[in-house]
Amino acid sequence: MAYSLDLSGRVALVTGASGGLGEQFAKTLAKAGAAVVLASRRTERLMSLRAHIEAEGGAAHAVALDVTDLASIKAAVAHAETEVGPIDILINNSGVSTTQRLQDVREEDFDHIFNTNTRGAFFMAQEVAKRMIARAQGAAPGSWVGGRIVNIASMAGLKVLPQIGVYCMSKAAVVQMTKAMAVEWGRHGINVNAICPGYIDTEMNHAHWQTEQGQKLISMLPRKRVGTPADLDALLVMLCAPESHFINGAVIAADDGFAV
Repeated sequence: MAYSLDLSGRVALVTGASGGLGEQFAKTLAKAGAAVVLASRRTERLMSLRAHIEAEGGAAHAVALDVTDLASIKAAVAHAETEVGPIDILINNSGVSTTQRLQDVREEDFDHIFNTNTRGAFFMAQEVAKRMIARAQGAAPGSWVGGRIVNIASMAGLKVLPQIGVYCMSKAAVVQMTKAMAVEWGRHGINVNAICPGYIDTEMNHAHWQTEQGQKLISMLPRKRVGTPADLDALLVMLCAPESHFINGAVIAADDGFAV
């Protein structure tokens, strides 16, 4: 007897979908049956991903999005709902970082990280949640009352790491933001949870793991390995599925035990 989670009939919007974890999240949700809205500033990458998903039999649409620009957030969400339908699932994935000591952080570095990771994630979730709440109150059409918001935090939001202190601070804020949203929006059937990934091998950091410094870091990890984006698939789909209706405000580490 097999057990499966089916997202057919759901519309999922993934921010930061042009590469890395966001690209994998989009592919995974499409395979689970959701119509996926791909959102990012790099729209040329989105078109390539859209073609890949459609070639695999999935449904995908692309919208331009800059999460640091509130007007862009509002326009992207409105465009997505006009083209595809009410958003049932938001994967709040956009994120940036810098590597530097705290004493070397400039104002523009701090703002760059917080504007994307914290401020951008908040207003993205707010814009989607407003529409979910309106549906729950009968003020807007939609086939599914409620929704799922999955904020992509980081194990760095749970455990401070050297030379990425501001990133750690921004992701710790996302953890608390998740809990606050879960408390306020849960009454409307909206479940808000956070995934805290550990070290994941993506196109952005792949070369680093081959260096002496990268290999040294791997040797210090509990099981001396880094993960792949696909290692988050099962957790992601579970949090997006109707069956997860009793999971709200959870902050789940998927870091191979690093933050324990």
